[in-house]
Formats: sequence, C-alpha cells, structure tokens
Amino acid sequence: MFRKLYNWTLHWADTRFGVPALAVLSFAEASFFPIPPDPLLIALSLGKPRRSFYYAAICSVTSIIGGIVGYMIGFALWGAVSDFFFTYILSHEAFEFVSKRYEQNEFITTLGAALTPIPYKVFTISAGVFKLNFATFVAASALGRSGRFFIESALIFVFGDKIKVFIDRYFNILITAFFLLLVLGYFVIKYLLAQ
Repeated sequence: MFRKLYNWTLHWADTRFGVPALAVLSFAEASFFPIPPDPLLIALSLGKPRRSFYYAAICSVTSIIGGIVGYMIGFALWGAVSDFFFTYILSHEAFEFVSKRYEQNEFITTLGAALTPIPYKVFTISAGVFKLNFATFVAASALGRSGRFFIESALIFVFGDKIKVFIDRYFNILITAFFLLLVLGYFVIKYLLAQ
C-alpha cells in the first residue's frame, strides 16, 4: 500500500498540478497522511532546479500550517478522534514516547520531529493533546520544516541530478547529523548564556 502511495505521490511531478499537489501533500503529511512530501519536492526541483527554493517555500509554509491543524486536532478534538488516531495513525507506545520527550524539552522535541524523518504528525497532534506552548511549537516547526526542505532544495539547486542519488542513499543520516549539530549548538548557547 505504501509503495502505491509513494508512486502516486511521485506521478504528480509530471503533471501541471505538481505545485498544488506538493502544497496539499505537505499540509496533509503534517497532520494525517503517511507519505512525506520530500520525494515530490525533490522530483519537482530536479525538473526545474531554478525554482527549487520556490518549491521549498511552498512545502514549508503548507507543512507548518498542516502542523498547526494537527496541533488543533490534538488540542480541541482529541476526545472525539482519539480512537481513530490510535487505530490508524498513532500507537499508544508512540504517544507515550512523545509525551516523555516533550516533558524533557518541548522546543528540541518539536524541532527534531520537524527536521528528521520521524513521523511529524505524531508530534503535531500530541503537542495539542499535551497543550504545549503554541508559540514554541510554531517556532520549532517553522525552523525544522523550513530547514529540512530548503536544505534539500539547496543541494539540488547547486548539484542538480548528481545529488539525487546521494540524497536518496543518505537522507536519514544527513538529516539526523544536521539535527544533532543543532542540538549541540543549542546546548552550547545555553551553557554560554549561563556563564
């Protein structure tokens, strides 16, 4: 099923509806859809490298809006929709894991989910359920989602087709390494400010 969804997602790059599909996909993935927008973003950017940053901006804005919708679902509708989400989207274990991460650090947890291949929707909905500070949630989401999509587009803009194979092969490692560097930077700044 996921392979069919993946192929269906990619087919939009060859149509005149590529940009609207990218917007809808990135919005939906942030709150309920299982396939991330990255493959379509990469396909569109490879087709028109000069527009890669435009595609990244579309992807970022609509994903952040989708994340806010996910937050609102968790915040206002959780009692009515929790059974559906536990059946089709979230596991109880994932929900408990996210709860513990948010207790440790709301900003870093949201940033990590927004930036890495971790299912972002699990964190957006959970953020609303746990009533995270909304400004913190939006700021971390905006930084993480924009960082992820603009890094991909920048690599394609600079290196073109050559980078596609590299991104496909090492995407998870690259994003995780970037996130770890951000976390390290956060703690360095925190340490320096405490001096």
